Amino acid sequence: MASTSDRLRDRVRERYAEAARAVASGSECGCGSGDCCTAEGDASNFGEALYDAEQRADLPEAAVLASLGCGNPIAVADLNAGETVLDLGSGGGIDVILSAKRVGETGRAYGLDMTDEMLALARTNAEEAGVRNAIFLKGLIEEIPLPADSVDVVISNCVINLSTSKAAVLTEIARVLKPGGRIGISDVVAEDRLAPDERAERGSYVGCIAGALAKSEYEAGLRAAGFDQISVEFTHEVADGMHGAIVTAVKAPDFVALSH
Repeated sequence: MASTSDRLRDRVRERYAEAARAVASGSECGCGSGDCCTAEGDASNFGEALYDAEQRADLPEAAVLASLGCGNPIAVADLNAGETVLDLGSGGGIDVILSAKRVGETGRAYGLDMTDEMLALARTNAEEAGVRNAIFLKGLIEEIPLPADSVDVVISNCVINLSTSKAAVLTEIARVLKPGGRIGISDVVAEDRLAPDERAERGSYVGCIAGALAKSEYEAGLRAAGFDQISVEFTHEVADGMHGAIVTAVKAPDFVALSH
């Protein structure tokens, strides 16, 4: 019998596969009938509205339509030419494409996603954008298919809240980052006053609400995974006591990651 975690993961996979199929067929995000992030609340709090016009103009339309995140991690990641970037839950590829352009031909941008339909859409979008330094991988964010100490920056856009094992995600991020590597993550984060059952009352798990960590839980999880210079900053409210947030941290230089 499938575990609760497996059932939730399958539900996430199917909803975002549905979104990818809708975009590929020329529809909107494909979430109007259900649970993607954009379906639960003001559309201005999610997706393409969080990217400026200049960024959107430089992207394939399908990449913009497939944006289902709660922030713009590229705006805070401070990417530099020649760096290696990893986007967890890369979806239609918008943040990978923007990252690839930022790090240039001497850099590399990886996108990791578990959904075949999103990976196919992302690869098509990267090709249409003329980006050749983007590499899309299939896998789980709890088990990143990259070697230890291989990435300069990890970004993610409203995906870690969807994981049923967030400690594993944060540990994996620390493992693949080089010493002194950094994160620039957009996520939904709860105020500390809300208990897990209160978060669940405000929206579904797949809708990026019920599974969100509280601010203090996020900070503690990052410390336990080997990060310092930790910041979890609320940017906009997406439900009562629930916020889009920017999460930044640096892997401690003396942290030793365990290899797979």
